[in-house]
Amino acid sequence: MNKTESNVNRNGATPFVQTYFHGTKADLKVGELIVAGFTSNYGQNKNAKYIFLSATLDAAIWGAELAAGEGRERIYLVEPTGQIENDPDLTDKKFPGNPTKSYRSTQPFKVVGEVSVWQGHPAGQVQAMKDGLARLREQGIHSLNDQ
Repeated sequence: MNKTESNVNRNGATPFVQTYFHGTKADLKVGELIVAGFTSNYGQNKNAKYIFLSATLDAAIWGAELAAGEGRERIYLVEPTGQIENDPDLTDKKFPGNPTKSYRSTQPFKVVGEVSVWQGHPAGQVQAMKDGLARLREQGIHSLNDQ
């Protein structure tokens, strides 16, 4: 072991903490907590029982693009403060194995940063997704997260 390696080991390595993404139109600051209980962007637009995060940037981009409201679309880096579980709307029978790496929690997420440069989906693709969600609502098919 050389002197540099010895100093690194003595000072202790910083363990990697998984950071996740959260797409929204909310204007948040580093250190703030994202909590459940606000109006949901999806399903029946009830007060949200869960909040959502993803380990993939693409899923967070969809979250920002589909979020309700008029604010600027934003992607935050977040850390869960409690347990997370697979989002049933994007896993189980629809997408076995959770390929979008989408999760939900009833516990807050701490904002640790913001992704300032990202590429959104083409406008036509976003509109097609919004139209598809509207058709599901008209058919009475709602989010599994409303249950």
